[in-house]
Amino acid sequence: MAKFDKRLKGILTKAGLVTSGDVDDCIREALDLKQPLSQVLVDRNLVDERAMIGSVAREMNIPPIDLSRMEVTNDALESLPPDLAEYYGVLPVARLGNLLTVAVANPYDVLKLDDVGLVTGCQLMPVVSTEEAIRNCINRVYKSSEQEMENLLDDMADPNLEIASAPAEPEESEFDITSESDSSPVVKLVNMLIYQAIKNKVSDIHIEPSEKRLVVRYRQDGVLYEALTPPKKMQNAIVSRLKVMSDLDIAERRRPQDGKFQLRMEGRQVDFRVSVLPVVHGEKVVLRILDSSNLTLNLDVLGFEQKALGDFRDAIRVPYGMILVTGPTGSGKSTTLYSALKEIMSVEDNIVTVEDPVEYQLEGINQVPVNVKRGLTFAAALRSILRQDPDKILIGEIRDLETIQIAVKAALTGHLVLSTLHTNDAPSTITRMVDMGMDPFMIATSAVLVSAQRLCRRLCTECREEIEIPAERLLALGLTENDLQENMTFYQAKGCNRCAAGYKGRFALLETLPMSEEVRKVVIAGGSAVDIKILALKEGMVTLRKCGLYNAMRGNTSVEEVVRVTMAD
Repeated sequence: MAKFDKRLKGILTKAGLVTSGDVDDCIREALDLKQPLSQVLVDRNLVDERAMIGSVAREMNIPPIDLSRMEVTNDALESLPPDLAEYYGVLPVARLGNLLTVAVANPYDVLKLDDVGLVTGCQLMPVVSTEEAIRNCINRVYKSSEQEMENLLDDMADPNLEIASAPAEPEESEFDITSESDSSPVVKLVNMLIYQAIKNKVSDIHIEPSEKRLVVRYRQDGVLYEALTPPKKMQNAIVSRLKVMSDLDIAERRRPQDGKFQLRMEGRQVDFRVSVLPVVHGEKVVLRILDSSNLTLNLDVLGFEQKALGDFRDAIRVPYGMILVTGPTGSGKSTTLYSALKEIMSVEDNIVTVEDPVEYQLEGINQVPVNVKRGLTFAAALRSILRQDPDKILIGEIRDLETIQIAVKAALTGHLVLSTLHTNDAPSTITRMVDMGMDPFMIATSAVLVSAQRLCRRLCTECREEIEIPAERLLALGLTENDLQENMTFYQAKGCNRCAAGYKGRFALLETLPMSEEVRKVVIAGGSAVDIKILALKEGMVTLRKCGLYNAMRGNTSVEEVVRVTMAD
């Protein structure tokens, strides 16, 4: 501080704003009061604050800033915790990608700026203000942000949710893990993690322990990124807090546990599925966020190609038969099926679903949650449903032979059955069902449509960059000579403060295989997945890879993203 005071004295006297004697008196007063020299000079009306900031800015060739008129962005505040901002005496003002603008009073303190750069992981662009202005602004903007969060967190308390009390374990005695008080650091941290995840439309929260640190990662648009690294000493307390919220056994650390809880935020209910898994350095916790406010149940906005959309709509309008949507976990299968039900539901039909768990509650549909512990399996629930006079049935997932046998019989006896299966593409779904033990004739006669789905990240239109891709590479990826057009424009991800690594949101790729008479003949004859695929391509099936490449040609996504989420044809 003394070194900067001497430099500040030289800058101000050089600019003719104050005399050397006046500054010396103020330096002694600043030492006695333990206040910055700049504050004493302003308080004694010896120098105008803006003039002082301007002089320092000119000397250092750094832009000045008037914090009283500056609106600080939330993404900048999230880059640096308030305690560290106060400790270093800097204020994050704005963030653009990896570039963080920070207000500093002493731009000569490069060691301090290096520390801030390491903590934030950003490249810093300093601007000049005074210590007093920075401190006042820190109190104002951080308290405003904290108050906003506290108000929202207060609304998150569901009156029907009871957090069970449990005795803390010895090593957790430093934290009151069951306390709802804001004074508990664990409660505040867990609430902040959940609040930020919901605000950023995150689908999953991963809390991962390693040997020397604890990492929190968010899955956004299907991709994980590191969001926070809480202190390692809080690891057990954080896990125990989440176990209490999920009504799990906090004393059990050797077995996996699954639970759930609900919170209310901004007037809407958000469901959480919690999975706790013992790993080498503790317990890993994964929270799946089921926020119905993010659910868009409309087939037109999911992003399907016109051919696939037409095939799917034709299939869901048949009076009976089986429709399968396949793909890995998190590929949007449930959203597609919910959208289909919403489009075809009417007061004339009895629609029943069997799900594990019921992810989103739909008005006008009877939804049955699977409960294996009580004997309510998919197969058992299906048997009961068939006695409930259903018209349309949704089965959350076909997992075994018994379930698929009942589903096929239901489809053959006048019911429309929609379900999901885990396979790589549409043609291999049929051979997968045969491998499970189903008769090919039963599959061919019951199935109406088999489809495969993936979710692809959408390029941010604000920052995407044009890129040239050789025709040879496009042909190697799966496009044909007929697909190639003149003046095709492809884009790649760049990244800005409005998106996540160059992408913003996702859309669905759908590969549809209608069960035509020719396809049925191949299935009954015992044809392989390759035989079925060759015939389907002749009949006009658009594969997942081609769906993705067509979207890349339109500028919706990048070729790299298509290659990431789809397999070569």
